[in-house]
Amino acid sequence: MEDRFFNTDKTLFDVEHENKLRPQNLGEYIGQERIKSGLEVFIRASLVRGEPLDHILLYGPPGLGKTSLAHIIANEMGANIRTTSGPAIESPADLAAILTNLTKGDVLFIDEIHRLSRPCEEILYGAMEDFTLDMILGKGPSARTMTLRLEPFTLIGATTKAGRMSSPLRDRFGIINRLEMYSTEEIAKIISRSASILNIEIQDNALQAMGERSRRTPRIANRLLKRVRDFAAIGELDAQILCKDVKKPSSNSVTITLGACKRAFEILQIDELGLDWTDKTILQAIIEKFDGGPVGIETLAATTGEDVVTIEDIVEPFLLQLGYIAKTPRGRIATEGAYAHIGLTKPGI
Repeated sequence: MEDRFFNTDKTLFDVEHENKLRPQNLGEYIGQERIKSGLEVFIRASLVRGEPLDHILLYGPPGLGKTSLAHIIANEMGANIRTTSGPAIESPADLAAILTNLTKGDVLFIDEIHRLSRPCEEILYGAMEDFTLDMILGKGPSARTMTLRLEPFTLIGATTKAGRMSSPLRDRFGIINRLEMYSTEEIAKIISRSASILNIEIQDNALQAMGERSRRTPRIANRLLKRVRDFAAIGELDAQILCKDVKKPSSNSVTITLGACKRAFEILQIDELGLDWTDKTILQAIIEKFDGGPVGIETLAATTGEDVVTIEDIVEPFLLQLGYIAKTPRGRIATEGAYAHIGLTKPGI
């Protein structure tokens, strides 16, 4: 499942390429207009006062640009950014080392902040409120507490599961923003911008086709752009071979046509709505093996050979957005739209 094209978790491939495509300021950041409008005001006011920006929590589905937004905030503030993640901070000592190395005005970005351990969370309470770090020296009756002053900083936390954060930690963020799914038009603009950076030309109908299949998620859109580019490049090379006119390309530019998109979508098994083989397998299992449901998530996982967490975190969210499945107390059911999408008629209609 780690190799699934529509897996929204960040892969090594994404890490290697996102820095090149990442917008550097709010003006370059496409979408999330409500959040950008608020941040522009907060950042300007903070700069006027000469104080660090209030702590910010960004939450929402993976791949929507939380990390990019954190880097943009640091750039707009003219501050250095230190990045880490909840799972990487294994002990309070690790977090204390990070906090004490921050300088005035720095931005500390913690991805997957909901996965911080409780002892680490408790260290953050004082650091976020008073810029202090309470440390216990020694053990037993001779133990004593020492308070260290920290330089004022801004903590930006990102999470896909805000509900798993403890209330005391969540309440210490002064600015809380939920990133929304993007429109097809916004995704098309993101693809167009990325293509320009990567020296790729895209025909309008090809751009529309990719935008419709990107599941309203920038990370998937950029991933799809790079894969379709491969099909377009090989298609151009094959055409040259057929004409016996093989030449070394004068540049790395490539033109993506609708034909290249269709070849890529066919090989990658991506349909017009952005559903892939795994999505359709889940829908067909509910419809054909359980008469449309309801069916429990564990039963569905055992039937399809997928992991429960994979279905809940990766497959289900998009199917729910499309209205193709619904959750009930007894399990998942397939809707009329799901039947129609796979070419069947729902019984009783």
